[in-house]
Amino acid sequence: MYNLENFGKNPRLTESILATLEDQMNRSARWLPKLKHKVRLYLPLIKSLQTFLLLATGLAGYMSARCPIFHLPTLLGLSGSLFLAISGSTVLNMWWDRDIDAKMGRTQKRPLPSGELSSQETFRLGLVLSVIGLGWSALLSPLYALVVFAGWFFDVVVYTIWLKRRTCWSIVWGGIAGGMPILAGRVLGVGSIDLIGILLTLSVLFWIPTHILTFAMRFYSDYQHAGVPTFPSCYGFPVTRATIAASSVLAAFAIGTASILIGVQWGFLRLLVVLSSGLLLLAIGSLIRPNERVNFGLFKYASLYMLASMILLSIQ
Repeated sequence: MYNLENFGKNPRLTESILATLEDQMNRSARWLPKLKHKVRLYLPLIKSLQTFLLLATGLAGYMSARCPIFHLPTLLGLSGSLFLAISGSTVLNMWWDRDIDAKMGRTQKRPLPSGELSSQETFRLGLVLSVIGLGWSALLSPLYALVVFAGWFFDVVVYTIWLKRRTCWSIVWGGIAGGMPILAGRVLGVGSIDLIGILLTLSVLFWIPTHILTFAMRFYSDYQHAGVPTFPSCYGFPVTRATIAASSVLAAFAIGTASILIGVQWGFLRLLVVLSSGLLLLAIGSLIRPNERVNFGLFKYASLYMLASMILLSIQ
């Protein structure tokens, strides 16, 4: 340890301290850009917008149980474990689908297919995030951990590895995986799987076709080139649009029923009705007068609809 009282009095000591500080600053200057570069490469792997939307559903599920949001350890545990588990499963999805991403124009520049990240590094990252997230969830509640693991398993194993390249109906299992975060949050709040939790899960499950199928129509040629079966390629655009309209109705019904059972105040319910009406109008509009503008508008609105609905459930 340096005696700072002698700083400036002893030239050798002063020179030594300044040299040490300069060395540390140079190391930081070399290390920080590398860290920023890694973060820039890792963010696309976790699909941050999708991950945070699913995390928002988990928080909404927890708060729907009218749990005290000021209980910081539980809230941090829920947020941290869900974020890591969802991110881990998403990274593993990207690792498994790297050959598909390399064939599609919209995904060719992602860090993995472009060669900026190796498949080994990506796999390790996904595995580490998954293990930490699932392990953390086990410390909070066994049932909560089981639901989180179910979401991870359905997403990585059933949807991505087993079914995605085989059948367009894989989105059903992807939808089940997407519904697990909100069920996990509800389970952590009430300690069991109840009717409201099931309805909230169904609301996400039925919402996912609206989100995914509009995307599949927009990038139809990409999926065709990569050989991934989708509803538009298997059943055509008219059937796909009808499916989107039906799933939108079911999603609005499920989340509306859950909100009534939760006891959401009438003012918030009216806002939910307005949001649901917008979703249904766009879905029906894409069915009656199909065009790219309406389709993409529905895709964008579907995400905003789910986020806004989750916020309403959280603040009620």
